[in-house]
Amino acid sequence: MNQLGFVAWGDEGWRDDMVTRENGAIAVFGGTGQQGGAVVDALLGRGARVRALVRDPGADRARALGARGVELATVRIDDPGSVVAALEGVGAFYFMTPEANSLEEVEEEVRVGVGLVDAAVAARVPHVVFNSVFGADRETGVPHHDSKHRIEEWLKGTGLRATMVRPAAFMENFATVMAPSVEEGVVVLRLPLPEDVALKLISIRDIGLVAAAVLVGAVDVPGGAVEVVGDELTGAQMAAAFGARVGLPSRYEALPLSVLGNELDRVMFRQFAEGGGRAADFAAVRAIEPSVWGLEEWIRSSGWGEE
Repeated sequence: MNQLGFVAWGDEGWRDDMVTRENGAIAVFGGTGQQGGAVVDALLGRGARVRALVRDPGADRARALGARGVELATVRIDDPGSVVAALEGVGAFYFMTPEANSLEEVEEEVRVGVGLVDAAVAARVPHVVFNSVFGADRETGVPHHDSKHRIEEWLKGTGLRATMVRPAAFMENFATVMAPSVEEGVVVLRLPLPEDVALKLISIRDIGLVAAAVLVGAVDVPGGAVEVVGDELTGAQMAAAFGARVGLPSRYEALPLSVLGNELDRVMFRQFAEGGGRAADFAAVRAIEPSVWGLEEWIRSSGWGEE
């Protein structure tokens, strides 16, 4: 028995049951969002059966998934039985947790994550993939990253087969909150990051591709975790990539942390400024998904500068 009172992974009856379910549907929690949606896209691209765990199967995004052949299972986080039922018979389970923007929401994120893990244990899911964050194998002092570390530790303690997919910062932020501007014929990028610090980046598309490869068993992930990074660039290098796209000179300007209105974001960028931990392992990522984009590929795909 494990700490939750369920039969442990070593139980032969459970092992045999799991083997017979390897070809079952792959359950995705968060499939109507950006990251989860990218995982669904990649799984469907591989011909996998997908079961999306949704709150409202009648919502537009859920119905759009259903129209593509995705099974819809209605769940409520405050009803653990509904989650267990939705996970019955699946071959693997991918989940992510709600974005936290305050310390209170950080605790809610942990509660949700632990609840999903417990449901996977109760449903005897053969393989669980948690969408975590870069560096979550240790505490960093960043509250909404340490919350994922806590969930990882809980998942590891269950005895389930588990893989952690740990993305870096999203390239898609360059289309919104981190968007560069063109000022008097110069591409200008401003971020609250020192000029000499390189930021680790990944596209949401590639998070989906990596997670899908892991979920369908196409790859073996050494150590049960992969830190998903497609590029690592300083502010000047990022600005230059955007400038090259439109044939303009570029400039990077480092901003103070005070421009960030959220304390969690200030703590996160402070950690980025301190170096963000260990270096990116591009070879490990491309061993799983060779087509992972660097920033230049993402810029071309996004259509930035074409308007």
